[in-house]
Amino acid sequence: ADTDGADGGAGNPTDPAGALIDAATFAKMKALALQPQAYLDNNDATAFFEATGDLLLPGPTLTNVNDIRVILVE
Repeated sequence: ADTDGADGGAGNPTDPAGALIDAATFAKMKALALQPQAYLDNNDATAFFEATGDLLLPGPTLTNVNDIRVILVE
């Protein structure tokens, strides 16, 4: 996977690059009475993770380097 630091939108410096999820995310979701299925149905992960405070907002990294190799062995 890779990121240029602004993957979730129009390439603006404030666009999120993703989210970091851990046990605290679920605790905040419960405390805020968030309904994750509603956000999924609306394709709006940004609003969900904005509410939990878990958005990853590094700002532009000005690079998008990614190397991947897959070797299949039977």
